[in-house]
Amino acid sequence: MEFGISYSTPFFGTDPDTIAGFARDAEECGFESLYLPEHVALYRGAKIGPMELPPSLPYTDPLECLSFVAAVTDRILLGTGVLLLPYHHPVVLAKRLATVDVLSRGRMRLLTVGVGALPGEARAAGVDFATRGRRADEAIDVLRLLWAGGEEGVSFDGEFFSFEDVCSFPKPLAGLPIHVGGSSAAAARRAGRRGDGFFPGGRLTAEERRRQFDLARATAAEAGRDGLEYTRWGTIDMSTEDVEELAAQGVTRLVVTPSTAEPERRREEMAAFAARFGR
Repeated sequence: MEFGISYSTPFFGTDPDTIAGFARDAEECGFESLYLPEHVALYRGAKIGPMELPPSLPYTDPLECLSFVAAVTDRILLGTGVLLLPYHHPVVLAKRLATVDVLSRGRMRLLTVGVGALPGEARAAGVDFATRGRRADEAIDVLRLLWAGGEEGVSFDGEFFSFEDVCSFPKPLAGLPIHVGGSSAAAARRAGRRGDGFFPGGRLTAEERRRQFDLARATAAEAGRDGLEYTRWGTIDMSTEDVEELAAQGVTRLVVTPSTAEPERRREEMAAFAARFGR
């Protein structure tokens, strides 16, 4: 079992010293990875399920922030939870992700993508909310094509993206895995068909989560793929018994978040978690 930690700029703040301190503490405590979420645009009345998002929440760009984190750390892996893939052009995104990976010496290992749940955010990004899933599927294919292509260039002709003989350099240092987030059956199928891992969110029952992971694995098997990682959200106070139960369900990584933004108490929570699990 690997353990990651999430930094939410709306909760912990956008101060660069705070972000740097959090990242260094996480690395010193032995966390494998640090994740950041994304929203590209909010608006009044935006809701995810029953939770309304205040429009002034300061979501930083996750890739810019992870690049900053990479510059102040040495080992911790970089992740997104989640990057809203339909709202990024994959040709531009391929370059940005490869750049972060190269500058971090190969630590951009836990890119997790989702399709977004806010119709107004899609409209603001110029994306049809109804087709965002198909757009995400195509974007994953474009990313992988560009990273694999050589000096002869690659071409693509899809529903949303089209180009001819395009080269994208630099390349990620050792390939760049793409994990799929989401709480729907479509997300589970996308993870199986195209993902290197599945990171479900949402308010689901244990049985719903079991069915979704079974669906992801079955879809992967039908596509002739194996080795699907399974990441789940956890809590900073979870017990060893909690972790053992999730491991028995096939979970390979847990991502937790400190319960407080107060630096000293936050460090204490992180250190206690690390000590509990031998980090």
